[in-house]
Amino acid sequence: MKLKILIKSTLFVLSIAVCGLVNAQKKPNVIIIYTDDQGSVDLNSYGATDLVTPNMDALVESGVRFTKFYASPICSPSRASLLTGKTPQRVSCPGNAGADPKSKSGLPGKEYTMAEMFKDAGYKTAHIGKWHLGYQPDMSPNAQGFDYSFGHLVGCIDNYSHFFFWNGPNRHDLFRNGEEVFFNGEFFPDLMVKEASAFLEQNTAQPFFMYFAMNMPHYPYQGDPKWLEYYKEKGVAYPRDLYAAFLSTQDERIGQLLIKIDEMGMTENTIVNFQSDNGHSTEERAHWGGGSAGPYRGAKQCLFEGGIRVPASICWPGKIPSGEVRTQLAVNTDWMPTLAELCDIELDTKNMDGKSLVPVINHKDVETLHKEGYCWAFKDMWVARKGKWKLLGNPYDTSQRDYTFSEKLFLVNLEEDPGEQNNLAAKYPEKVKELEQQYQLWLTN
Repeated sequence: MKLKILIKSTLFVLSIAVCGLVNAQKKPNVIIIYTDDQGSVDLNSYGATDLVTPNMDALVESGVRFTKFYASPICSPSRASLLTGKTPQRVSCPGNAGADPKSKSGLPGKEYTMAEMFKDAGYKTAHIGKWHLGYQPDMSPNAQGFDYSFGHLVGCIDNYSHFFFWNGPNRHDLFRNGEEVFFNGEFFPDLMVKEASAFLEQNTAQPFFMYFAMNMPHYPYQGDPKWLEYYKEKGVAYPRDLYAAFLSTQDERIGQLLIKIDEMGMTENTIVNFQSDNGHSTEERAHWGGGSAGPYRGAKQCLFEGGIRVPASICWPGKIPSGEVRTQLAVNTDWMPTLAELCDIELDTKNMDGKSLVPVINHKDVETLHKEGYCWAFKDMWVARKGKWKLLGNPYDTSQRDYTFSEKLFLVNLEEDPGEQNNLAAKYPEKVKELEQQYQLWLTN
């Protein structure tokens, strides 16, 4: 009698465990593909005509593509916002994490990250690629919710030696779960795909969240030889040819990751976000350019549209609309609450700046969720945006590395002037006052 009871009890426990596993597996997997310094229009699906980007185009066109999507103007603040749902200023990361390993700048460990959210919900979590959110122990990927981490901690590396690409003396910067690893001569994007694939193969029993943070097309431009030759033959001018070759190299690696997902039978149950962290670079190390903001003014490191308007999309086959475009204003702080809702994860959003984009994703005619407007700040420059109006304070334009600007307040009607060429501040003083007040209020919240 006791044996029968024991057997029944054991079977009941096993059935509960199996049901739990099945339910866990029903939760969607999530991949965020975060590219680095990719220009506002540098995809065929965003208007480029001189690039080969079939994998990224197929990805963004298979779901919902955003045309008024915004981030921060440089790397660390953009990543901090993505992973917390808050503006960089609210998470004490308004600028890039320092290059010195002793630096204490970056994303504070006390902040609750997207990785921690998924981990708390039973997901396996992985960071693959660039980190650039600090060196202190509590700022490391493994301390910020990632079960697995492979990549570099600083902002940019040579893709073959994996040394910090900046002023000397340079140093090696490649780590797996906090331990330095060496793959001298191996192409870093290939290592990213390899590490991501291994993580997927080893974690099939429960849903996963992967932050696939590429260091492309960020300088140094190190495209595959075949793409360098391709763009040379096409007559693409310097430095666009170097940038384009690196971007097409990036496209192939994204394709390889998506193929791996498909081969493992995960495509139908995987949400894939795609976004650039900020606009294209016009820095010396980027050969003074190569990327494009198309009709928009500005580039990385400023708050004109070309610095903060980025390509972005989300897809989930059969679960969200496919092949659709959204024109509502959205921001990278929105991804965390959006993914929480899509994955049925409880999340306290009352202290977040981001809002769930699920209503916008599902219905093209829904108004922007940021009806009260949105603000950005970088160094001395700031922006207050509401509806069609955008007020820039202390503006400067990095399109041509021009840091001088005569106007202190620059008001734009983006519907009529998306290129931000005409200052309407003198014509609409009441609108200037309203947006100045919006910015001041933002500073105190």
